[in-house]
Parts: sequence; C-alpha cells; structure tokens
Amino acid sequence: MKLKQIGCAVSLAVAGMLSASTQAGEVEVLHWWTSGGEARSVSLLKQKMEAQGHQWKDFAIAGGGGDSAMTVLKTRAVSGNPPSAAQIKGHEIQEWGRLGFLTDLNVLAEADHWQTILPTVARDIMQYDGNYVAVPVNIHRVNWLWANPKIFAKVGVSVPTTLDDFFTAAEAIKQAGYIPLAHGGQPWQNVTLFETVALAVLGPQDYQRAFVDLDLSLIAGPKMVEVFTQFRRFRDYVDTDYRGRDWNDATNMVSHGDAAMQIMGDWVKGEFVADGKVLGRDYVCVPAPGTANAFTYNIDSFAFFKRSGEDNKQAQYDLARAILDKSFQTPFNLSKGSIPVRMDIDLTPFDQCAKDAMSAFKQTAATGGLVPSVSHGIATTSYVQGAIFDVVSQFFNAKTADPVKAADKLARAIKAAM
Repeated sequence: MKLKQIGCAVSLAVAGMLSASTQAGEVEVLHWWTSGGEARSVSLLKQKMEAQGHQWKDFAIAGGGGDSAMTVLKTRAVSGNPPSAAQIKGHEIQEWGRLGFLTDLNVLAEADHWQTILPTVARDIMQYDGNYVAVPVNIHRVNWLWANPKIFAKVGVSVPTTLDDFFTAAEAIKQAGYIPLAHGGQPWQNVTLFETVALAVLGPQDYQRAFVDLDLSLIAGPKMVEVFTQFRRFRDYVDTDYRGRDWNDATNMVSHGDAAMQIMGDWVKGEFVADGKVLGRDYVCVPAPGTANAFTYNIDSFAFFKRSGEDNKQAQYDLARAILDKSFQTPFNLSKGSIPVRMDIDLTPFDQCAKDAMSAFKQTAATGGLVPSVSHGIATTSYVQGAIFDVVSQFFNAKTADPVKAADKLARAIKAAM
C-alpha cells in the first residue's frame, strides 16, 4: 500500500511538471542552424519558449556539418557546464548516453504519446538503453536533386532521373557555359554526394550492407569500385572553386542561375524560399538520379543534458514538448524545408516537394527503401563516419584517383574504426 501511495505521489508530481509552466527557467540550446532559412526556423522555437516566460540563450556555432559545434560541446560537457539541449543526431546520441550526460524524457514521451505519433526510425534513434533522451525535430530527405529549370530550358535538356541521364545533361550544360553541378568541397558535402551515388549504384539493400552492417567484403569489392568510378565522374562537372564552399553558397549558385543542379538534402529549399524563389518556376526538386525508389533520411534532433534546478528542468520539459507541438512542427518544417517528424500533421500548407517526400518516406519504410544517411551521422558511428569522410574526400580531391585502391582503402579505414 505504501508503494502504491508513493507511486501515486510521484505521478502527481510528474503531472505537475508537465502541466502549464509556472516556473521561468533558462534554456541554452546549442545548434548550427546559422544560414538564412535555418536561422529563421530556429527563431520560431526561441519565440515559443520566450512566450512561456523562459529565457532563451542561443548557442549557435556556424558550420553546416556540425563538427565545430560538437568540439565546443565536448569542452563544455567535460567541464561540467553542458547546455540544456544540443543538436545531436543518430549514433552520437548513443555515445553521449553511454557517457551518462543525458537526462531521460520517458514521462513526457508517455504523456504525449510519442509511441503513436512518431515513426519507428525516429523512436529508435531518440532512445538510449530504452530511455528517451532526445527529441526529433524533423525528417530530411537527403537524396534530392535541385535544378534550375530555366537553365535546362535554355540548353534544351531534361532534368535527369538516372546516372546516365545526369552525365548526358551535365555535358550539354557544361558545353553551354554553365556549371552543371554546384558543390561545396567540405567532407560532409563530399560524402553527401558519395552516398547518393552509392545508393544509385548499390540499391538500398547493398547500401545497408555497406554503411550500416559494415560488410567489409562488399566495401572492398567490385560494387564499391563501381561506386567510386561513378562518383569520380561527377568531379568533371564541378567548378574549380568548389573546395571549402558552404552548402548554402552552392545553393545560391543554382538559385542565381550560375549552376544548373545541386545534390543535397531538402534543407536547401529554405534557402530558395529565403531568396524569394518559386517552386516550379525558379527551381524544381526530383529524386537524385537513380534513387527514385529509395529515401535517405536525416533526422534532426536535440539531446537533453542533465541540469540542476527545478526551474531549468521545467524549461527543458517545455522545450521538449514545444518541439513536437503541432503549432511548432508545421511552421518550423515549412521554413526549414523538411517534413514533420509527427505522422499526424496535416500537409495541406506544404509544397509538392514536401508532400512527395512524405509519400516517399512512408512508402520506402514499408518496402525497404528507407536508408540512413552516412554524411549526417545516422547510419554509423562518428568513428566510422570520420574514416569515410577522409577516404572519400581524399579520393574526390586527388588529381588522379584509382577506384580499386579507393575501395580497398575505404574497407581498411572502416575496419580500423570499428
């Protein structure tokens, strides 16, 4: 009876924590959303928290891949001063969970029915050792091709749907004096392109074997040699100033008519919108060549760190709840270019790219075509990801490169990082 009374008391206390906030706290949020469309999107979350009386401390670290942000976060966490929440994704959530830094959100997850509203892949990623320690914000499709239709009309070629189509169109565009492919030569962007080519060459099942199961025989074998061979061909259609270019600068090349295409996730749509461009007239979205029946996903999320002080803990609960609230999910994803992570959101306000993405997400989840992104830390550990970044970028940047040696080097690098 005493245990039952204690359980009831705990439940009532938790219910009080989850009710409308009466304690103003501080939420310091680390993220790397600093470009135009991204900054506008995260400001929506800031406004929502400030409307509840909490103090928002913006801990923004520039850098599209998040490497700089993670370096700063590690320093803060080790010194005993972590932020309230940090933009952490995929396997890195598990790594932080093992270190004991993260607080569990199980009570909130149960109260708000995360088991029902979130897709399986999102639920799995947000948990460590069976406990929710992070909250998903959205779902990005990585394997998109973005194209400037005006350039294609001038050149007289169609937007490509296969790898062969891509190279045919790219050659014609190059001869016409345009840059065929806008690309930023940062490691994570190189691997974004590489994994998309790999998906086209390998298909979803072998992609999974290579980058999730880490099948070294496949990685070192002839299929991966073909991936590197096709990947290298893309180098011929990138301008010479690609090294170090930020992804949003590459998007602006397409938006302003300097380049015809970009292979990148749907966060680029936020840049088109911020630039005043109109879907269908100024830019179009199609699945990356050869990947129409697959969906490479990247799920942005915030992991929550252990904090002292009831007011700060309440602020964390309010932040977690705000992220998944319908009133935030819709405007945030409209601004960010992604699709809602909640499966019960009305997509009427969303454009055709988003509607196509949601349809493809649900379809590939059922058919086996849904695969996690390597470049965005969803498919594998940060150690293996780092090894892939190094090998792929060295191969892409080299004056001469041997695909056979690259596949063997990739297998050896991944084995050493496992």
